[in-house]
Amino acid sequence: MRRHPRRGEAGREVSLPSERGAEVGRRIGVGLMHGLWRPRVLGAWRVPATGPAILAVNHSHNIDGPMVMGVAPRPTHFLIKKEAFVGPLGSFLTGIGQLEVDRHTTDRTAITRALGVLDAGGVLGIFPEGTRGEGDFASLRAGLAYFAVRSGSPVVPVAVLGSSERRGRLMQGLPPLRSRIDVVFGDPFDAGDGSGRRTRRALDEATERIQKQLTAHLENARRLTGR
Repeated sequence: MRRHPRRGEAGREVSLPSERGAEVGRRIGVGLMHGLWRPRVLGAWRVPATGPAILAVNHSHNIDGPMVMGVAPRPTHFLIKKEAFVGPLGSFLTGIGQLEVDRHTTDRTAITRALGVLDAGGVLGIFPEGTRGEGDFASLRAGLAYFAVRSGSPVVPVAVLGSSERRGRLMQGLPPLRSRIDVVFGDPFDAGDGSGRRTRRALDEATERIQKQLTAHLENARRLTGR
């Protein structure tokens, strides 16, 4: 898939993240996640095989993003806080096609690049809660609704369960080595109401619609996995 530059503010071209890099990141994730833990992946077939899609992932631990990158059936470009793009790690994240975003302002460059991923038929990964927390989708930011309504891309709910249940003995900041972590993909859905409206009210309604879908998926995933 070719990545064409997208016009940002003042007509400036904004480079899009590398699809090839994201595939490399996916392969690295496969090796690391399956080597260190025991992922159990349910419903990955629900991710559309082609075309744009948004993975909406709950977030309770730092490994949630890498875990989804490693088990998703398609390369994924995650929106990641700019604080992580420091030194060698920043270069690595850029190299594997991830997107830097400033969470404390309206980051027009990140928005343009994320929409560019979807316009090109790629997969965008978002933590709709905005930051790491309980991972229960209780409080969503408006970003997910904006990208979904603006691009018309389907939203795929993703529940990561077990990443924050216990701390490992060797690496206390990580789950115990070889412990089971469940990743459950849900059915894709449209966030908009079909009218094509992008007003503030339409985005608020889309956010409510998304939250209901994500919460229902999380509850179902917990019943399915017994967690």
